[in-house]
Amino acid sequence: MRKGFLPAVVLLIAVWGWGMMFPPAADAQQPPAADAARDSGASIDAYDEDDDDNGGSRVPVSDPLEVFNRDMFIINDFLILFVLEPAAKGVKAVVPWEFRTIFRNALNNIRFPVRFVNSLLQGNWEKSGNEFASFFLNTTVGFLGMADVASIYPSLKSSPEDMGQTFGVWGWEESTFLTLPFFGPSTVRDALGKLPDAVLDPLFWYGKLGLSLGIRGGEAVNDTTCRIGHWEALKKASLDPYIAVRNGFLQNRARLIGE
Repeated sequence: MRKGFLPAVVLLIAVWGWGMMFPPAADAQQPPAADAARDSGASIDAYDEDDDDNGGSRVPVSDPLEVFNRDMFIINDFLILFVLEPAAKGVKAVVPWEFRTIFRNALNNIRFPVRFVNSLLQGNWEKSGNEFASFFLNTTVGFLGMADVASIYPSLKSSPEDMGQTFGVWGWEESTFLTLPFFGPSTVRDALGKLPDAVLDPLFWYGKLGLSLGIRGGEAVNDTTCRIGHWEALKKASLDPYIAVRNGFLQNRARLIGE
């Protein structure tokens, strides 16, 4: 194995994993003026603490691993501030938003199997049918997914289905909160769900680990170009950023499972 390969792989995993902390910006197809509005911190609301004095959550919280989770939170905070966001700033400065949007759309289209299979496993026939129609339309009319033409139809807009949500629909609604190094906030349920999702991802079958991780790292950086500064704004607006991220993540996951 060539010298420097292992550190490069670790770095790519870190960049990709922490790009998964926030969902991709839904309005990533807008021009630079819209980027400025996003960067003001307008999309942080979903991760804010609740209004009660203890920063409580609207959903049940099981956090027996809090000491470990907080240690991982510190590590991930460092990665965001000194790896992910600097890389995103560089990409945003030199890559036009049109090309960043094409890259994001194409990868989202490639991951159709993850969303489609999980919709089927959840018994949501309407959503799985809409997902298939969206994939077909974007692959054909949208030039292999480079253009998200299906998004003009509200019912065909892709939803972030995954195995963690499928487990939730099957009855595993509550799970121990877990902060993963590199990957960010999760739960035991969602962490286990990443394994079958990875197998469903066509990039998993490509066969070249370095290139696959490079694509995933590039995706994380690309998505972060739409929310530069949000992480710092979240920390400044929260009495306890760890609690804010934890509760916001759990609320968001509960909402997705209920949809």
